[in-house]
Amino acid sequence: MKKERLVRIFDRQAERYEKNKEPSNLRMWRRNLLSQAEGEVLELAVGAGANFPYYPSGVKVTAADFSEEMLAGARKKASAYNIEAEWICMDIEKMDFAAHSFDTIVSTLSFCCYENPLEMLKKIQHWCKPEGKILLLEHGISSNIMVSGAQRVLNPLLFKMIGCHHTRDILKLVRDSGLNVHKSESHWLNMFHIIWASPRNQ
Repeated sequence: MKKERLVRIFDRQAERYEKNKEPSNLRMWRRNLLSQAEGEVLELAVGAGANFPYYPSGVKVTAADFSEEMLAGARKKASAYNIEAEWICMDIEKMDFAAHSFDTIVSTLSFCCYENPLEMLKKIQHWCKPEGKILLLEHGISSNIMVSGAQRVLNPLLFKMIGCHHTRDILKLVRDSGLNVHKSESHWLNMFHIIWASPRNQ
């Protein structure tokens, strides 16, 4: 799918994302993960700002997304929760920062969308300070054979409709990237993964 069409899909979903009331489990996972964020934070695919209620005070967030409509919602959420933020609207896979620019890099439910997720995992390790944190909450293929079979069948349609792959092996991607994983949890038939990590050893 061309990136321009993908952007339009997320632009159309922005109002729903902004109003969406998430399940309590997902809110808890965000809270537990983001409580560890500190300092200069880069958040990938910030969407409508679902993470902003859970950031500790004192962080400064560089919020990136390729959808202007999503960022409009995120700006409202940042204001409501007194989040100091800078905004970048561009294709995240084309972004570049100097090495060791951020204390914390956050991605929640964004690695389903990238054309090359493994390359993105390598990039964020380059952008993160060696002693920094990489905090991930991602979804992918289930370990349950019946659920994963359904995911594979439905994946082309779901990607066309909502711009999201449901068949990525998140834990394998993390291993292949060389990321140093300090702690991880898997939930809902191993479809959702919470990962506390740091850049690979240089």
